[in-house]
Amino acid sequence: MNFIIVDLEATCWEDRQNKPNETIEIGAVCVDSNLNVLGEFCQFIQPTVNPVLSEFCIQLTSIIQDDVNSAEPFPVAIEAFKQWIQSYGEEYILCSWGNYDRTQFKNDCDLHGLDASWTNSHISLKHQYGEIKGMRRPAGMKAALNREGFELEGVHHRGIDDARNIVKIFTKYFDDWNFNAVYKAK
Repeated sequence: MNFIIVDLEATCWEDRQNKPNETIEIGAVCVDSNLNVLGEFCQFIQPTVNPVLSEFCIQLTSIIQDDVNSAEPFPVAIEAFKQWIQSYGEEYILCSWGNYDRTQFKNDCDLHGLDASWTNSHISLKHQYGEIKGMRRPAGMKAALNREGFELEGVHHRGIDDARNIVKIFTKYFDDWNFNAVYKAK
């Protein structure tokens, strides 16, 4: 079994306009059941509905317009991501800090008419971490890193950097995660 620690960045607006968010970066780290890091995946994605990034999005993520202009569209990028996952074996669980990433994958798949069933094997580390720690409200990734005495490395809100940081918490609590609590397709 492999664990795909994934973090997405998506289009966004400061005033939360009524526009669909589209993934603009996939950052992921593949970890095996012996806690070996097998590889990393990082890819920018060109948004199609709202192709121009907001100033807010650029400031938040540090992803610039040129990064997404020269990137592949979602259908091409997601196929590359799925092939990368499969290159490590058939069995995997997507692990992200919250349910946002799985939902965003599903929304993008729906937008482009693609099957999203590959996202069904997913757990929210954020919610399980809150349960492990007995927290009333789950902590954000940065707060959880601080709580654990880990330093935030890289740029916060960059997919690959956030995925690498989540791996620190993932490996520390590996024996505590409930991998049987994967998302069940409806």
